[in-house]
Amino acid sequence: MTAKNLLLELFVEELPPKALKKLGEAFSAALANSLKKDGLTGDNAAVTAYASPRRLAAHVTGVLAVAADKPVVQKLMPVAVGLDASGNATPALLKKLSALGADASAVAALRRENDGKADILFYDSLAKGATLAEGLQKAVEAALAALPIPKVMSYQLQDGWSSVNFVRPAHALVALHGADVVPVSVLGLKSGNTTKGHRFEAAVDPVRIADADSYAETLKRDGAVIASFAERRAEIVRQLAAAAAQAGGKPIEDDALLDEVTALVERPNVLVGQFEEEFLAVPQECLILTMKANQKYFPLLDAAGKLTNKFLVVSNISPADASAVIGGNERVVRPRLADAKFFFDQDRKKSLESRVVGLSKVVYHNKLGTQGERMQRVAAIARAIAEQLGGGELVQHAEQAAVLAKADLLTDMVGEFPELQGIMGRYYAQHDGLNADVADAIEDHYKPRFAGDSLPRGRVGTVVALADKLETLVGMFGIGQIPTGDKDPFALRRHALGVIRMLAEGNLDLPLDSMLTVANAAFASIEGFKPAEAALADFVYDRLAGSLREQGYTAQEVDAVVSQRPQRLGDIPKRLAAVRAFSALPEAAALAAANKRVGNILKKVDNPVEAVVDNALLKEAAEVALHDALVDVVPRADAAFVTGDYTESLSALAALRAPVDAFFDGVMVNADDPALRANRLGLLAKLHAAMNQVADLSKLSA
Repeated sequence: MTAKNLLLELFVEELPPKALKKLGEAFSAALANSLKKDGLTGDNAAVTAYASPRRLAAHVTGVLAVAADKPVVQKLMPVAVGLDASGNATPALLKKLSALGADASAVAALRRENDGKADILFYDSLAKGATLAEGLQKAVEAALAALPIPKVMSYQLQDGWSSVNFVRPAHALVALHGADVVPVSVLGLKSGNTTKGHRFEAAVDPVRIADADSYAETLKRDGAVIASFAERRAEIVRQLAAAAAQAGGKPIEDDALLDEVTALVERPNVLVGQFEEEFLAVPQECLILTMKANQKYFPLLDAAGKLTNKFLVVSNISPADASAVIGGNERVVRPRLADAKFFFDQDRKKSLESRVVGLSKVVYHNKLGTQGERMQRVAAIARAIAEQLGGGELVQHAEQAAVLAKADLLTDMVGEFPELQGIMGRYYAQHDGLNADVADAIEDHYKPRFAGDSLPRGRVGTVVALADKLETLVGMFGIGQIPTGDKDPFALRRHALGVIRMLAEGNLDLPLDSMLTVANAAFASIEGFKPAEAALADFVYDRLAGSLREQGYTAQEVDAVVSQRPQRLGDIPKRLAAVRAFSALPEAAALAAANKRVGNILKKVDNPVEAVVDNALLKEAAEVALHDALVDVVPRADAAFVTGDYTESLSALAALRAPVDAFFDGVMVNADDPALRANRLGLLAKLHAAMNQVADLSKLSA
C-alpha cells in the first residue's frame, strides 16, 4: 500500500500571539499521535508544525490511505462453560459470539488456551483498518480538543443559526493526501485545497495548494506568508541583526518578545525608527519596557549596552516606501515615552522616605496586615541577620534599605509598570543622595527573581533579600498558605530557592534554623499566626534536594547529605564532593551497609543510646579492636571535620572496615548480660556518630 504525505491546515482569524507557538506544536503533535494510533502512520513519520497569526497546520510524512487490518484476540469463557459434554456450543457461547458479530460457524475455529487455572476459549478475528478519511476526522477533532486554549469564544456559522466554540472563528480547512483532498469537516467547515494568504500582499486570492509537499513554498510565493513559526522567527533574527548593524547598534535580546512578534506577523519586514534624544534622560529600563511591552519594538543598544534613541520595528507589510510606516510608529511611541518622562519627573519631587508612611494604607494580606507592617518585620529580620554577619554599619544600612525597599510601590512609574519595582527604587534612592549600598539593596532585595537570575551584588542587598524572602516564607506558612501540588500563588518555592542560593553560593555563616527562629519572632504580635518552623524547614530542605539533583548529583549523594539537615548551606558542595570521593573507595560499600545495620540496631532500642564505652566491659577481641580503631580514627576524622576538610574526614573512616566486619562476625550485641549489652550498644552509638558527621552513609547502601 503506497503512502503519501499529508497536509492539514485550519485557517482562522488572528490567534492569541503569546499562545501561538504552543498552539502550533500541540496541534501537530496531537494530529500525528492520533493518526499513529489508528495505524495510518509509522513510528518514523516526520511531523512538521506550521503556525502563523492566521493558521495552524501540520505536515506528516508516510500516511496510508487505509490502515492495515489489525488482529483482534477476544477472550470468551472457560471451555467448560462454552461447550457441552458433546463439544457443542452452549447458549452462553452463542450469545457471546453474536455480540461480536459471529455465529455458530465460528465455533470450530475457536482457539483453546490454558490460563493456569482452566482451558479458555479465544476468538481470533481481523478488524478492518481505518480509512484515512475516518482516521483524519478523528485526528482533527482530537487535535482541536487537545489545544491548550485558556478561553474559547462562541460564534455563529454562515447559516446564521448554528454556533461553535473555538479560540477564534475558523474560515477554511485544507486536507491533502498527496494531491488528493481528504473529505473531513470540523467547526462547520468542509475540507478543500484552498486557503488565504497575507491580508494585503498575497499575489492571488484564494491560494490553491497543489499537494501536501508544496504547502509552505506555495504560501510563501502566492500568499506572501512564511508559514513556519521557526523559519519566520529565524528571518526576524536575521533582519534584526542586519538592521541593527546598519544603524550602528545591537537589538536587545528578549526571547519572549521575539516569539510574540513572530506570532504577530506573516511576512516580517524590519524597519528602523528613532525618538528624541531628550527622552534618554529617563532611566533606560523605563524606556525599554515601554517600547517592548506597549509597542513590541526592539530597542537598540550601543556597544556598552546603553540605550540609544533608535529602535527596530517588525512590520507585517513591505511597501516600496516605508517612510509612512516608520513615521507612524515614531508618532505612536512618542506619547508613551513622554508619559514615562512625566512619571519620572513627578516621582522625584518626593523622597522615598516621605512615601514610607503611605505603606500603612496598602494591604499586604488580610491576615498579615499592611505593607507598612510587613516593612517593619522585614527591617527587624534584616537587623538581626546583619548583626550576625557583621554588625555596625551593615546593620544601619540593611535596616535603612529594608525600610525603603517597598516605597517605590507608591510611585507613578511603578504604578504604571509594576515590573520596575525595585529598579525605580534604586534610581530614586540615588536621586535622594542615599548611600550606594542602600540604593543597590533596594533593587537587589527582589533577587534572585527567577531561576538563573543573579544574586544581590553586595552584603546589604543580600541581607535585605534574605529578610524579605524569609518574611514571606514564615508569614505564609504561619497562616497556613502552604503550596500544594502545582499551586503556589505566593511563589514560595521560588523564595525558598532564593534563600538557598544566597546562603550556599554566598557561603554565609548563617544557620538555617536560627534564621527561621529570628523570622518567626517578627510575627509575635500577629493574631492567628502559628509558627511552622518544622514544616518550613522540611520545605526548604526538600527544595534544596531537588535543586541539587537538577545540578547532576545522584539521589543517593543528595539524600546522604541533606538528610543530615546541615545548618550551614555553604558547606553542602564540599560535603557532596566528600561523599562522592568516599563512594569511590573500595571500603565504601561495606561501611555504608554496616552503618545501615548499626542504625537499625539502635532504632530498636527503647531509649536513646549514649556513645559511652566502659573499657572494663570490653570482653571480646573484636570489640576491643573496634574500640581501639575508633580511638585512633575519630580524633583524626573530627579534626578534619572541624577545619571543613570533609573529604579527609570521610577518608579516615576507611580504616574502620576490617574491625567493623570482625565485630559483626564475632560479637553478639544483644548479650544476656544487661551491662555487656549496654556497653556494646554504646560502642555502636560511638561508631554511628563517627560515621555520620559529614553525611548519612547508610543512604549510600544499595
